[in-house]
Amino acid sequence: MEEELIFAWAMIFCIAIAPVYGEYYSKTVAPSSKVEKVTNLHFFLHDTLSGENPSAVLVARANLTRKDHSPVPFGSLFAIDDPLRVGPEPTSKIIGNAQGLYLSSSQDASKFTIVLYADFAFTTGKFKGSSFSIFSRNPVTEAKREVAIVGGRGRFRMARGFAHIKTSYFNATTGDAILDYKVTLYHY
Repeated sequence: MEEELIFAWAMIFCIAIAPVYGEYYSKTVAPSSKVEKVTNLHFFLHDTLSGENPSAVLVARANLTRKDHSPVPFGSLFAIDDPLRVGPEPTSKIIGNAQGLYLSSSQDASKFTIVLYADFAFTTGKFKGSSFSIFSRNPVTEAKREVAIVGGRGRFRMARGFAHIKTSYFNATTGDAILDYKVTLYHY
């Protein structure tokens, strides 16, 4: 009985002091006095699914019973390493690349939509070594569309913003596309 009483008092003591030693701790730091910058960028993303050296490759495909002859059928997951160029011409200067994934997320081919996660990195010029990230729904069949910018690194650290995308070229047979990106970034 005495051992049970000692054990009970020990448990009460432990429970009583737990809040003292187990408190949540956080420290809030005042925001930086730096002024937020706005950067506007314009470039072309060249997404190539065809040929001997594609920049987008199928890494997973849904096992569907219905026939879907689209180059990017519903449920398809692609890995990308697409060049970013100064113009829509395949020979225009490369200024960076977009690496990431996109998933064909629309069952209705007439409303072709992808979910895009990609890091847009710059390899030349003033923004060399910097990048921003997009994680957004991209309704490809819309003439003009907007996607969300959710982060960045380098000169675009803590970036947020949006990109307006317009399709400059699309081949429905191969899935190859050239996309015109007009980007607005808010960053410090």
